[in-house]
Amino acid sequence: MSRRAAHPDSTMVLLRHGHSEGNLAGVFSGWLDVPLSPRGRVEAERAGRSLLEHGCAPAAVHSSVLDRSVATAEIVVGVLVDAGFPCPPIARTWRLNERHYGILQGYSRSEAIERFGESQVHRWRRSYREAPPPVSPDDPRHPATDPRYSNMARERLPGTESLADVLARLTEYWPAIAADLRANRTVLVVGHSNSLRALCVLLDGLGEEEVEELNLPTGVPLRYVLDADLRPRRPGGEFLDPDAARAGITEVLAQGRA
Repeated sequence: MSRRAAHPDSTMVLLRHGHSEGNLAGVFSGWLDVPLSPRGRVEAERAGRSLLEHGCAPAAVHSSVLDRSVATAEIVVGVLVDAGFPCPPIARTWRLNERHYGILQGYSRSEAIERFGESQVHRWRRSYREAPPPVSPDDPRHPATDPRYSNMARERLPGTESLADVLARLTEYWPAIAADLRANRTVLVVGHSNSLRALCVLLDGLGEEEVEELNLPTGVPLRYVLDADLRPRRPGGEFLDPDAARAGITEVLAQGRA
């Protein structure tokens, strides 16, 4: 009786977009478009080279529709193509967007703390289930005013989100990523702090307190090797540049303090 051949492991790399002008200004950017900072473009190029050095050139790329994520994905793909690799397809989806920060969106962290208090802002920023108050559909910060989302049902467009809400929309998109993993074995997902934290919940089965403590740096690839059932061989994955990751996480932790 012949034994069925073992399914090869697949590789998924999570990459938070490069440092943005919103990060530089300490602003709750959320669904607002902010460009990459000069540092962020360097981070994206470095991430592309890191993928090459570690044998992680992707066969498929998924990104959000926000400019900072789109630009990061395009820079990384440019590095791969320049090195002679075929250009992978890039799928863009709003489900990988950053969390919508409601009334905080567009505020700097110091302005938000001054207006709402440090304790409240911290809860809104880090809580799994608590969301800031929503913006109204006619507010320029609401996605209903953005033509990119004009073909979406109005009730699906968020005026605010918790991390739990982000996980719900990300879970809807997971089958598309899983299909590429099973077909192509190496997939790059370029997203944002909260959309990638939600993806880590799916991969690692994190509890609410665990994900509230999870911080992801900008521009440092996080590699997961997945078994045939798409479960991590190493829970939590591994950063391809551990030193840069540690420095970036320290910076993220400091962002909560104005």
